[in-house]
Amino acid sequence: MDILDSIVIGAGQAGLSTSYHLQRLGIRHLVLDADSAAGGAWQHRWDALTMRDVHGVAELPGSTPPARDGRRANEAVPATFDAYERAHDLPVVRPVAVDRVTDDDGILVVHAGDREWRTRTIVNATGTWTHPFLPHYPGMETFLGEQLHTVDYPGPEHFLGKRVLVVGGGASAVQFLGALAPLTDTLWVTRGEPVWRTDDFTPEAGAAAVALVEQRVAQGLPPQSVVSVTGLMLRPQEREAERLGAYAARRPMFARIEPDGVRWADGSFERVDVILWATGFRPAIAHLAPLHLRSPAGGIQLDRGGRGTTAVADPRVQLVGYGPSASTIGANRAGRAAAKGVQRALASRAARIAVQPMPNARL
Repeated sequence: MDILDSIVIGAGQAGLSTSYHLQRLGIRHLVLDADSAAGGAWQHRWDALTMRDVHGVAELPGSTPPARDGRRANEAVPATFDAYERAHDLPVVRPVAVDRVTDDDGILVVHAGDREWRTRTIVNATGTWTHPFLPHYPGMETFLGEQLHTVDYPGPEHFLGKRVLVVGGGASAVQFLGALAPLTDTLWVTRGEPVWRTDDFTPEAGAAAVALVEQRVAQGLPPQSVVSVTGLMLRPQEREAERLGAYAARRPMFARIEPDGVRWADGSFERVDVILWATGFRPAIAHLAPLHLRSPAGGIQLDRGGRGTTAVADPRVQLVGYGPSASTIGANRAGRAAAKGVQRALASRAARIAVQPMPNARL
């Protein structure tokens, strides 16, 4: 079977950026994408999300990003990615849902159902969208109303006339409250007190936030998102929800869920029709488990003190869209770093082969 130099798993922003740079370096590779069409996770997002709401998501090397206008992001971004793939003749194969990656005597084998590819290196660019995090709370299985994670958000009109409990302390919870509070009755609960930014989010502040994520990855800890350490800010489209008191009425987490609502720690009861879990995502990396990349701390340690893309446990593996490169700008930049990492791994392998003695050679 033919052995490739590299396989990129995932064709979102990070995967396409990596493929572009691999191609420029002359590295023979394929991009395996689980979706049936271009666009990464953005083709699955809700219709109400417009290009005004995204931040650099469609920035790709060697191209001009689409305008930040009122078009639906789930249409504009896929169209941009599709045109980019065709313009640069990127070797994307879809749909391919990778099950696992194994090691066969130094060659990595990428499995997808009854298909497999053999490669010297891989770049994992699977992001987080397919791995939503849903915490468990007592009684949640008894709730008679509607429970959904934001990955399944159907748009604000779906919630008209319903009392919606939004759970989560991140930027997505703030954004969903901003969309829902002007239309219907909302409640907001978080585990901790929300941390709001009162200053401008400068490049220096962004660099400091990324550094905090890098510290965790450097220690082999599971990464936090870049957004989780920047603090919360309100955009103009959330000011109406603020005026209505949607953020000021935040409450600490309930004690349990009951069929018609939630029971607070003080014993009082709150009726709700919908629980919207804005509780984030986790890296979609289960298919890498056979390679034993996780550190004892539970995460995958990356090189360069957490700033790089190379897995310390196995330099044949690059991760983009993981840790500090999980932001949209970070994912784009990480593509070049990952391609360079692949180039180093291939050169190191070639050097090892060159110094091995030939069979039966005289010493």
